[in-house]
Amino acid sequence: MPKPASSPKSFEAAVAELETIVQDMEAGSLSLEDALARYQRGVGLLKFCQDTLAQADQRIRQLEGNQLTDFHPEGTPPDSEGDRA
Repeated sequence: MPKPASSPKSFEAAVAELETIVQDMEAGSLSLEDALARYQRGVGLLKFCQDTLAQADQRIRQLEGNQLTDFHPEGTPPDSEGDRA
């Protein structure tokens, strides 16, 4: 039975590890077993990142009184959607 993968120390560490996994897989030099193991680790890291972002979003909503407003960079009118076609 494979040993369970450790949790990343932080969101940033998880993203960095995901980037490494993608690079390794794109290189195409991994065996099938290694590629599957890296893919499985990547899925776990992705879930960790999604959960971390969801928790951050929830904290922001609580801090803002659950009334988030859209971000409008300087010089952009609030009703402008940019050059979308």
